[in-house]
Amino acid sequence: MMNQMMYSDINSRIGSCMPLSSMRIGTIIHNIELNPGQGGKLVRAAGTCAKILKEPTSKYCLIQLPSGVKKMIDSRCRATVGTVSNPSHGDKKLRKAGQSRWLGRRPVVRGVAMNPVDHPHGGGEGKSKSSGRWGKGSRTPWGKPTKSGFKTGPLKRRK
Repeated sequence: MMNQMMYSDINSRIGSCMPLSSMRIGTIIHNIELNPGQGGKLVRAAGTCAKILKEPTSKYCLIQLPSGVKKMIDSRCRATVGTVSNPSHGDKKLRKAGQSRWLGRRPVVRGVAMNPVDHPHGGGEGKSKSSGRWGKGSRTPWGKPTKSGFKTGPLKRRK
């Protein structure tokens, strides 16, 4: 009887999935949709949770994500009450280099340790900081400058 009274309010039951509009302020949630009916997109990693900051009475609801960012999300979007399990997932130490390879992580090799055909920083005698007589500044493997605010990544799509 006591157990039934404890879970009579569906909002307090951990693991129940419902729209943000039917949740109370301060509720700890995870697996949040960005658009209604799209499926959970946010806060899905092991041990993470988000918190509802403002009462979801209007069209949007203010949520604080694990990174600390406050985001407005549609109140019709669904989320699951509680936190994701296995919070100690990030604490696990890798025992050897091969274990990181099992996870699909490739080794990181410095450009100065490569040959000139592989990287603009490569080549030179001994521990040379630049290739060539006068040297060039830091560059990507494809030859673009990396410092002084030079944009190296793909350009954002214009709307």
